[in-house]
Amino acid sequence: MFRTHTCGELNKKNVGQEVILSGWTHSRRDHGGLIFIDLRDRYGLTQLTFNPDVNQKALELADTLRSEWVIKIKGEVALRPDDMINEKLKTGEIEIKCFEIEILSKSKTPPFELNEEKTSEANEALRLKYRFVDLRKPKAQEMLKIKD
Repeated sequence: MFRTHTCGELNKKNVGQEVILSGWTHSRRDHGGLIFIDLRDRYGLTQLTFNPDVNQKALELADTLRSEWVIKIKGEVALRPDDMINEKLKTGEIEIKCFEIEILSKSKTPPFELNEEKTSEANEALRLKYRFVDLRKPKAQEMLKIKD
């Protein structure tokens, strides 16, 4: 199975469920033994947690991930600690405790940053040359959505 849910639909009602998600690696943070990945698809962002106590091999593979690699994970939905809730995200109350990971596709380093928080505006000529990459930005996707 490719996925059971999209990255934008999970919330605290799903706590305890086993899920499969697929998408782009948006950002990666290493906190000394724990690795956090923000997984992005066209529907949103979900935080993934890799813990050596859950699966050491999955943690080691997550340590190799880079921006824009396409991955598929299997894990369990868990509540984030109260002090780690991200009110800016629809999925900000939960995280996925991952016990399996598969790299579907590796990516070269993008010509400009896609993470809206870190972005330094690339010049227009570069963005037009790599329009297929620029369209991965959430802001660009929002402008292309058609309302029913």
